[in-house]
Amino acid sequence: MHKDLIAPLRAAMYDFEASSVREALASACAPDAVFRLSAPFGDSIGAEAFFETAYQGLSQAWPDLERRDYIVMAGTDDHGHDWVGCGGYYTGTFLAPWLDIPPTGHQVTMRFHEFFRVKGGKIVEMQAIWDLPEVMMQANAWPMAPSLGKEWAVPGPATQDGLVPGPHDPETSAKSCQLIREMLAHLVKHPTEGGPEVMQPQRFWHPRMNWYGPAGIGTARGFAGFRHWHQIPFLNAMPDRGQSDAALTFHFFGDGAYAAVTGWPNMVQSISADGWMGIAPSGKQIALKSLDFWRVENGLIRENWVLVDLIDVYAQLGVDVFARLREFNKARIMGPVPLPDGMS
Repeated sequence: MHKDLIAPLRAAMYDFEASSVREALASACAPDAVFRLSAPFGDSIGAEAFFETAYQGLSQAWPDLERRDYIVMAGTDDHGHDWVGCGGYYTGTFLAPWLDIPPTGHQVTMRFHEFFRVKGGKIVEMQAIWDLPEVMMQANAWPMAPSLGKEWAVPGPATQDGLVPGPHDPETSAKSCQLIREMLAHLVKHPTEGGPEVMQPQRFWHPRMNWYGPAGIGTARGFAGFRHWHQIPFLNAMPDRGQSDAALTFHFFGDGAYAAVTGWPNMVQSISADGWMGIAPSGKQIALKSLDFWRVENGLIRENWVLVDLIDVYAQLGVDVFARLREFNKARIMGPVPLPDGMS
């Protein structure tokens, strides 16, 4: 039922037209719905304010804007809250500057994870991360350190069943969530309780698993890839990972073979030791917002889609990514790209 509430909004964004999207947002949302969007956008109240904050500039820069979902799942968390989780990407032709990112004149994509909390048949809260570093990279304008993992067009589920059909399967959904909870509980045992073996990866992860991280970190394949291209540098920088989780509230929900979690924030830890992603260590405690999806196959995690609000991480550490972006690209032409329709 809750997926049906989101369906007209998703349909309006496929053939994106401002008035239709505004109408669909207004219809689906409570008047005082809270929208929490990744940096630099922040929070807004009400559908119209969210449209102006999020979509107004994007739809002008990408005039043929289009939304494509490859995961749509729903479930109830341990607090009795109903959620719909959507994962996919926005795409269009980048014809005018957006957030000081120079236009390319070519098709671009931007991954999104968007979680909607539903109450009384209306959206009352949205939490969303848009992968802005991915757009900067496609514009050859990423001003920070290069990724260790693979940067590419992250795919949807290998099984092509991410638009999870009903009816809801509570037993399978609960098993998927429980597997993720147990995996995460073992994940935080390292390094405080021992070496990598205490995570028992073979118990939870498929040997051909894919970890689809955000742009700026990248994709890793297999647990070895996950360790080398994400976890080792992450733990070297933040060895106190997981020690402040008691102060956080997590929202897990499952739908068949899929599980999802949000916390907003999900992690609180300190950048120390070697630093992270080219950022010098400061010893400062930061909060990380992450929206995650997992797909379980034969009792093991085969795919994990992860988006982290990296722009906010940099901001907490005193690095203005957009100021660096402007410095690196001040000699580029920032006007609109005149692209005829190709018929004349």
